[in-house]
Amino acid sequence: MFKPREIEAYRRDEKLGHKLLTPEERIRLLKPYLPSPPLHPSEQANKRAMENEQRWGVRRFLKRHWHLLVFTIVHAIFSLYIRIRQAYHQLGNKISSVYRHHHRAPDLIYNDVKDLRRLPKHLSVILTLDEDARGGTGLAKLIEEASDIAAWCASARIPQLSIYEKTGTLKGYLPRVHRSMTQKLAAYFGPNTPGIGIRAPHCPSIETAPTLAASRIENDGLKHLSVMILSAEDGRDSIVDLTKTLADMSQRGKISTSDITIELVDAELSESVMGEPDLLLLFGPRVELVGYPPWQVRLTEISHVQDNEGVNYQVFYRGLLKYAGAQMRWGR
Repeated sequence: MFKPREIEAYRRDEKLGHKLLTPEERIRLLKPYLPSPPLHPSEQANKRAMENEQRWGVRRFLKRHWHLLVFTIVHAIFSLYIRIRQAYHQLGNKISSVYRHHHRAPDLIYNDVKDLRRLPKHLSVILTLDEDARGGTGLAKLIEEASDIAAWCASARIPQLSIYEKTGTLKGYLPRVHRSMTQKLAAYFGPNTPGIGIRAPHCPSIETAPTLAASRIENDGLKHLSVMILSAEDGRDSIVDLTKTLADMSQRGKISTSDITIELVDAELSESVMGEPDLLLLFGPRVELVGYPPWQVRLTEISHVQDNEGVNYQVFYRGLLKYAGAQMRWGR
């Protein structure tokens, strides 16, 4: 791009018949904008050799691929760290599963938790349906996991359990879930099987009374387990529906705006969905709530085991340990 001063000087020289500038000055003015003269064949060969040397040299390579080298080193170190961490946690889980196994014995489970400072009155878990499984094996596995957790809660004398499954598949098979849980409790407790009640929002509950032997137990053993089945539609949709209902009632004059308080919202959501659980257990490697009802986890202790995959008793027991040692500051 020509500079304005150079353009003006060249035009003045042209108007004066090229008498203003000497030939040397005109050449010096135009030289920066002229193409380079062709090189001699020997010079071209030397230039190509220098370019090849620079292209394949170590310094040239590092200069061009420095970012790739740094990324590769960081990625390798991080991958090695992840592998070592996973192996360490898997080894710890294996040792813990051998040393502390429930053996389907309620007494062993109760002995594990009886010395804890406190136990949750309401335990909630998040389960995931394996949609890639074929032939209904994913649903069967999901129901089996829910039944195991129910048996562990009954053995630990936790009276209320809520199970969240995002898709709502579990809610569609309440009779089957009830039958599986009843059989699981019978396998654990034998003639002292506690009663169980299973319900879901906007669905009729299914109840089973405790056995005669269990009802006659005079100690503090659990006599009835309440199970709530939840899905994603019971979360934000419930809050939206309640908001629309309260807004409509306020517009019609059936309720005053001053009457709409947090206590009212909490009471309505607790009645339509459920109350807040004391402890929420995650059986995955990361903290992912996947649409869990948000109002119900405002003050809930959330527990998960790093790098864990699948439902197992060790995660259940560690969650109770964490809850027993947690400091409940309630926002202070």
